[in-house]
Amino acid sequence: MRLIRVVKRTEPLGWGSVLVFFAALALSLALACAALAVQGVAPLRAMALLWEGGFGSAWSLEDSLRKAIPIYLCALGVSFTFRMQIWNIGAEGQFALGAIGAAWAVLTFPHLPAPVLLPLMMLCAGTAGALWALIPALTKVRLGVNEIISTLMLNYIGILFLNYLVYGPWKDPAGRNFPMTMEYPAAAQIGMLGGTRLHWGLVLCVVLSVLAWLFLNKTRLGYEIRASGESLRAARYAFMPYGFLVFLVMGICGMMAGWAGFVETSAVAHRLQPSILVGYGYTAIVVAWVARLKIVPMALAAFLLAGLRVGVEVLQLELRVPAAFGHILEGLVLLTVLAGQFFHHYRLRLNLLGAAIGKGGSHAH
Repeated sequence: MRLIRVVKRTEPLGWGSVLVFFAALALSLALACAALAVQGVAPLRAMALLWEGGFGSAWSLEDSLRKAIPIYLCALGVSFTFRMQIWNIGAEGQFALGAIGAAWAVLTFPHLPAPVLLPLMMLCAGTAGALWALIPALTKVRLGVNEIISTLMLNYIGILFLNYLVYGPWKDPAGRNFPMTMEYPAAAQIGMLGGTRLHWGLVLCVVLSVLAWLFLNKTRLGYEIRASGESLRAARYAFMPYGFLVFLVMGICGMMAGWAGFVETSAVAHRLQPSILVGYGYTAIVVAWVARLKIVPMALAAFLLAGLRVGVEVLQLELRVPAAFGHILEGLVLLTVLAGQFFHHYRLRLNLLGAAIGKGGSHAH
C-alpha cells in the first residue's frame, strides 16, 4: 500500500492558497540562491541586496511601481485572451507597435497642445497594438494557424520594425548617432503625480482595471468570453460567436499592450528607442499566470516581479550578477507557482495504516 495518497479536493483551498503562493515563492528564491552559490556569489548577501533594491526604501518602491505599470497593462490584456484559452504570447510585439504608434503621432504633429496630442498618441498606440494583435487572430480563425507560433513570431517582427525606424527614417539627426527619435516635446509627455516619480499611467491602470472587471462580470460579452474559455463545445452549442470573440479579446489585448508602450515612451523614455524593449510583454505572461487571471492579484504580482527586476539591477551593479539572472528568477517563480497550483485541486493524505498492513502482508508472504 502507498504511504501517501493523492486525493481530489471537494472544497476550495481558501486562505491556504495564500500559504501555497508564499511557499512557492520561497522555494523559487531558495533555488535562485543555489544558482548564485554555484556561481560563487554569497546567497544571503544577494537576497539582502535584492530586497533592499526592490522594496527597501521609498526610492526603490517608486521605481518598482513605475516598472509595474507597463507590466500590469500587458498582463491585464493577455488575461482576456487566456480566459478564452487563446494563448497569446505576443504582448511584447504589441507593446512595440503601441510605442511606434504613439511616436508616429508625436513626429507627425509635434506642435499640437497636450490636451490634443496626448489623446491622439493614446489613440494611435491602442490602434497600432490592436491591429498587430488581429493578425494572429485572423490567421487562427480563418486558417487554423496556431496562435502561439504566430504571436511569438510577430514579436520579433515588431521589435525589428521598431529598430528599423529608430536606426533609419526616424533617427534623430542631433542624437549623436544613437538609435532613437527626437526627444518628445513637453506636450507629449505624461505628467507626474504630485511630488513623486510616479506618472498618470498609474491612474490609467486603475481606470482600466475597473472597466475590465465591469466588462467581464457585468456584460453579456464578458460572460461569453468566460463561458468560451470554460468549454468551447458548450459555447458552440449555445451559438456563441466564437470567431468574433477571438477577434475581440485579441484586439483588447493588443490595445492594452499598445497603451503600455505609449505610457513607457511618453512618461519614462520621452522618446522612442530600443531600450524600452526589456521584456515587459513576456513578464506580463508570468504575472497573468501567477495571479490566475484575477485583476487584484495581477496588480500585486506585477508589483512583485517589477520589484525583483529592480533588485536584480542592483545585484548587477553590486555583485556583477549577469542580467540573465532576472529571467531565470522570473522563470523559477512561474514554475514553482504553477507547480503549487497542484494543491488547489488535490491534497496529500498519509496512509499509515494501509502502509503498515501492506508491509505486514509482504513480510507474512
